[in-house]
Amino acid sequence: MISAPKPPQNPLLVKKTDDKTEWQAGLKLFFELSSWLIGPLIIALFLGRFLDEKYQTKPWFFLLVTAIAFIITCIGIVLKAKEFIREIENNQKPEDKKQLLNKKDDKQ
Repeated sequence: MISAPKPPQNPLLVKKTDDKTEWQAGLKLFFELSSWLIGPLIIALFLGRFLDEKYQTKPWFFLLVTAIAFIITCIGIVLKAKEFIREIENNQKPEDKKQLLNKKDDKQ
């Protein structure tokens, strides 16, 4: 029986494991980034509103806590993106890494 040729692997896709496919890894990344977007902001909204009502400082605590949450969100997303990029680089084949290094050397 003749088997069909395997399509070339895309180095940007996460390697398959026994029970995990690429779409599951993408879904996991989506939920992690979404939680970094939504989590700190929702907490900041309630905390800022509570502090403003407690200290009668509308809207200063609300604005301050929201700004801090925005900074935390940005830092979290950058760290998660770096982690994902490292994971992609670790999953690349050695031949792919050599090709990328050669391209970088050609540009210089």
